[in-house]
Amino acid sequence: MKGFGMIEINNVGWLEKDIPEIGPMDALLRPIAVAPCSSDTHMSHGGSGPAFNVILGHEAVGEVVKVGEMVKNFKPGDICVVPCCTPEWTAKAMQQKGSNNAHDFGLMKSFKFLGSKDGVFAEYFSVNQADANLVLKPENVSVEDALMTTDMMSTGFYGAEMANIQIGDTVVVFGIGPVGLMAVAGAECYGAGKIIAVGTRPNCAELAREYGANHIVSYKDGDLVQQILEINGGKVDSVIIAGGNADTMLQALAIVKSNGTISNVNFFDASETFTIPTYMWGLGMSDITIKGGFCPGGAYRIEKLLNMISNGRVKPGKLLNYKYEGFDKIPEAFEVMDKKPRDLIKPVIHIKW
Repeated sequence: MKGFGMIEINNVGWLEKDIPEIGPMDALLRPIAVAPCSSDTHMSHGGSGPAFNVILGHEAVGEVVKVGEMVKNFKPGDICVVPCCTPEWTAKAMQQKGSNNAHDFGLMKSFKFLGSKDGVFAEYFSVNQADANLVLKPENVSVEDALMTTDMMSTGFYGAEMANIQIGDTVVVFGIGPVGLMAVAGAECYGAGKIIAVGTRPNCAELAREYGANHIVSYKDGDLVQQILEINGGKVDSVIIAGGNADTMLQALAIVKSNGTISNVNFFDASETFTIPTYMWGLGMSDITIKGGFCPGGAYRIEKLLNMISNGRVKPGKLLNYKYEGFDKIPEAFEVMDKKPRDLIKPVIHIKW
């Protein structure tokens, strides 16, 4: 089969691979819509270490082609939403904790499509433990809305979940790319009273307001910390970091209240180091909670997100503003995601077979 991926660091292109073998609990799918992600481009430049001849991609809606003999809930022809994280649910640590890092095989090993196996930018891809990791696409949910649950909505909403938002809280979201925009939407759904979003791109700022942001703050207008403190008349209840660098953590600590929460869903670069003055954490006595993690995997979570879309709570498909038709357009969409033109939010490729 044909797939698009990483030949070596800084060298992407088409690859020829065998069609994946599936086990008795697994499913084989072909994509009908995929979306490149900054995690894919980051990996292609060596951000996850050396890799060779790996098919990229982890955001997909697909059609089932074949299922293993133990699969009960799916059959060939079903249109399914594929979570970017597909845990091995039989792992003891998963049964105990149920998160991507509570896994018998190591840190983030549930994120298989960008780690231990070929991804979804292929004519065929496999999904382990299909009954626990696939979801039928509801008829009243568009393919584009469904596609955004697989990572962008799931990750952004996880940022809001970890932020411990209470009704009427003031929440700051650093970064209003696709994940940050979904964090804004998540904060609104969790009942935030005031949402302050940090970003500069005009179309992202416009969509952030549509998703619930009351204020947009830009570094171009001055010191971010000072702007936020002035807007709120003091410190805030929660901060969600969905973009930035190690300094963003210091900015978050400077604006969050004692007993507040900092929630991180941003991938920091391995070359960065956190250096936190002790006074910013109340000499260790401030009861500020710092959490960080990648979105949970599995079917149950995606079903919940699809239920929100199905009932009109959020429209994540609005993130997709660069649209392509055809499997052969994957390289073009990937290049756009890599170069990030100023008006880009998120690209999508629709595929017909």
